[in-house]
Amino acid sequence: MTQLDFPHRRWNPLTSEWVLVSPHRARRPWLGQVEKTPPDNLPQYDPTCYLCPGNTRNTGQVNPPYSQTFTFDNDFAALLGPESAQGELPPESPLFRASPASGICRVVCFSPRHDLTLPELSQIEAEAVIRTWSDQTAELAAKDFIHYVQVFENKGAVMGCSNPHPHSQIWASSYVPNEPQKERDAQAGYLKQHGHCLLCDLMEAEHKDGSRIVAQNDHFTAIVPFWAIWPFELLVVSHRHCASLPELAPAEVSGLADIMRRVTARYDNLFEISFPYSMGFHQQPCNGQADEGWHLHAHFYPPLLRSATVRKFMVGYEMLAMPQRDLTPETAAARLRDLSEVHYKTK
Repeated sequence: MTQLDFPHRRWNPLTSEWVLVSPHRARRPWLGQVEKTPPDNLPQYDPTCYLCPGNTRNTGQVNPPYSQTFTFDNDFAALLGPESAQGELPPESPLFRASPASGICRVVCFSPRHDLTLPELSQIEAEAVIRTWSDQTAELAAKDFIHYVQVFENKGAVMGCSNPHPHSQIWASSYVPNEPQKERDAQAGYLKQHGHCLLCDLMEAEHKDGSRIVAQNDHFTAIVPFWAIWPFELLVVSHRHCASLPELAPAEVSGLADIMRRVTARYDNLFEISFPYSMGFHQQPCNGQADEGWHLHAHFYPPLLRSATVRKFMVGYEMLAMPQRDLTPETAAARLRDLSEVHYKTK
């Protein structure tokens, strides 16, 4: 694609929203906040960590001596079971609307090792994480009151992660949240208008163009999307049209583990730190509605912009008007693509 070197807007077909791109601003000097570089010398086991094997959590429960992944109900869950909705809601009105919200929140520890993040796991260990996410999705989606299962990971203190032990979360809710609902509407609308899957068409177009592809294998491709908001945002899309993690064949589980390890290794190598991000899978809702246009994918939203200590803030114009970025997606993809997939700690 021809590099656009002037201010322009880009359309996000997954959310039906615009993003402002201002490439010329990437040359301005930076006088903003500088973050602290996260420590890089974590122990293999931390006796004070409530996620390490054999340690006691705040509730008094003791973690088993797990050797692979470990899943448990979140001790401070944001959603509670349907029996929690006991109080009265305000009368229905156009201005003041409320609805009961229930669900199940779980934590998934990737490894007993306190010091290993996703790019540092072996292929076999990463596949175990994918299978755990898949099994948990299937188990939670089978519950009558669950309409959506959100698998996500917050990595790094800058993303609000309070514990460096490698882990993710799963929030299964009695409703379809805002972002998946936007994507549900957009994918259904695209299918109705064009007769094709939106992300299948996107993958075909991205492979023809090539300028935003960061990594690929036989089953998945990672791109910096054309409409990316965050500086080094990634979209990971399955090649086969499938709707959720439990639908993946064994070879696809291996392919997903491979692509996740490779792109997160590139992230870490960019500034040679444990790269922070929020990552999550968007899967088909499980409330009985047919979603033929839904295509499994994952989003990576990392905040770092120019170095390990300079991050992007969503403030001012972004909060009040629309998202804006300086670094073009094509430039970001090229920078990530040029990096080694051998983790810097192993060099």
